[in-house]
Amino acid sequence: MLALSGIVVNDSLILIDFINRAIRDGRPLEEAVEASGKSRFRPVILTSMTTIAGLMPLMLERNFQAQFLIPMAVSITFGLLVGIVLTLLLVPVLYMIIEDLTRISARLFGRV
Repeated sequence: MLALSGIVVNDSLILIDFINRAIRDGRPLEEAVEASGKSRFRPVILTSMTTIAGLMPLMLERNFQAQFLIPMAVSITFGLLVGIVLTLLLVPVLYMIIEDLTRISARLFGRV
C-alpha cells in the first residue's frame, strides 16, 4: 500500500503543481487544467506502465519463494491501473470543483 500510494500521490501532486503554475502564468482555470492534463498524460502513463511491466515477471513466477511477493505485485499492478484513472480524470475534476466551491463561498461570505 505504501509503494502504491507513493506513486499515485506523486503523479497527482505533479499534476496539481502543473495546474497551479499554469494559473499563475495567467491562464484561465479550464485551460490550465486541460493543458496540464495533456502535458502530464504521457509521464503518468509511462511511469505506471513501466512499473507494471517490471512487476510482470514477479507476478508470473511460480517459484515457492516468490509466492509470498506475488500478492504485493498484483496489488500494486491493479492499484496503478486504478491510479491512472484517478490521477488523469478525478484529480482535475476535483480541482475544478474545489475552485468553484471556493469562488461560491467567497461570494456568499463577502471575500471577493
